[in-house]
Amino acid sequence: MPPPARRSPSAGDPEMNSDTTFSVKLVFIGFGSITKATIGLLCTALTFDMSRIVIIAPDIKDSEPFVAYGVTFIDQALTPDNLEGVLGNVVARGDFIVNLSVNVSSADLIRFAHAHHALYLDTCIEPWEGTYDSLDLTASQRSNYALRDQLLTLGAELGTGPTAVVTHGANPGLISHFLKCALSELAAKLSVPVPRHQGHINWGVLSMRLNVKVIHIAERDTQRSARIKSDGEFVNTWSVDGFVSEAGQPAELGWGTHEKTWPLFAHHHLYGSDNAIYLDQPGASVSVKTWTPNGGPCNGMLITHNEAISIPELLTVRDDGALRYRPTVHYAYHPCDDALLSINEYTGRGWHAQDSKRIMLDEITSGGIDALGVLMMGHKLNAYWYGSILSVDQARHIAPYNNATSLQVAAGVYSGIIWAIENPNRGIVEPEQMDHQRVMEIARPFLGRLGGVLTDWTPLHTGNALFRKPGAADADPWQFEHFTAA
Repeated sequence: MPPPARRSPSAGDPEMNSDTTFSVKLVFIGFGSITKATIGLLCTALTFDMSRIVIIAPDIKDSEPFVAYGVTFIDQALTPDNLEGVLGNVVARGDFIVNLSVNVSSADLIRFAHAHHALYLDTCIEPWEGTYDSLDLTASQRSNYALRDQLLTLGAELGTGPTAVVTHGANPGLISHFLKCALSELAAKLSVPVPRHQGHINWGVLSMRLNVKVIHIAERDTQRSARIKSDGEFVNTWSVDGFVSEAGQPAELGWGTHEKTWPLFAHHHLYGSDNAIYLDQPGASVSVKTWTPNGGPCNGMLITHNEAISIPELLTVRDDGALRYRPTVHYAYHPCDDALLSINEYTGRGWHAQDSKRIMLDEITSGGIDALGVLMMGHKLNAYWYGSILSVDQARHIAPYNNATSLQVAAGVYSGIIWAIENPNRGIVEPEQMDHQRVMEIARPFLGRLGGVLTDWTPLHTGNALFRKPGAADADPWQFEHFTAA
């Protein structure tokens, strides 16, 4: 199949800046749905020379349209033993490594990039294969908290140098910039002065002044396939391997100072900043009540994500070392219906993966939406959701090889790449350390409808009255126990 023609933006398209073309070589690790989606976005953005894109991945299939663009492929799995040799023949000073793989160590790739003066970006802190399901590791050691702690240690070791942007897809990634936009808008609505320290906004103090108690990364995907899911098949709108990996990690959340009860199976980590806790349960098995604009109240899975650890750290307020304020923060994910069926089948099989997997793309019917945003709760206006509402129809119009979910992630990848090129000597950087206004300026054309919605919803509204505890109606609705109650 020939590739879609590269086109310049036309009337009715999102406003994209195609005046600048970067000469940097992009070396992608992995050739899954998000790499394909990002290449599709690059074809639309017209900011990179496609002949200077190299993709390294094992078992490459369906590469012909991308070869026609000028993309070079290397069919090779990266391992601890061959990483230096394979990349050493490809990556030169000033090149950009984009890690969109699973089971390839982010830490080792960052070490390589640093030593070879190359830039780097990933969407998730990945370990080598065998970490997520190792029986030799504790739940804490398999957590995203642990992976992030290792990256922070590496950052301190390497110091300044080539920029390495970690965890910058949609979420984690753009969601941290959505958060800053949401806090700014809520401050304007409530006429709360924005506090600054040394010229920068103090986001933790602002969140505390707004009395934000709980933040959900609240996502609901309503995209549907015309092809019915088969038994023994895992269907998703993005990486099946990525979803399976995080679904089996322990549920993790930033733990708020307003919380009065301790969750069942919850534990503190015995190292690091102690800004998050984990449950001794896989995230896909923990259901939480949440709310999004496309459908209102729903149940989501408390899947672990890096932003549930990095955002609480951004918003923590201490007085002379003593903890004063932190909101509860976690992901609440309602995937598409086929993915829900798939994850239910997966867990029912004893957490053994299905024999077949399929990523929905061309067979998705018109009208489906992925709504991804931050739901900030507990303030004077009750709850405020801010984020991206993107339909599959919009995604297809904006960039080839995309559905609504993949384009939100690709927008995070693309904006992170541009930001790193513009800020090339920052060392290891998390989304919270980036200029959110600049990142949003780059990503906005690819995100559909972007904005905020107020709601009067609380988790007490969707509880089963037949099982409600005495006094629940008068309870603080923003306690974690109410989000997990029947």
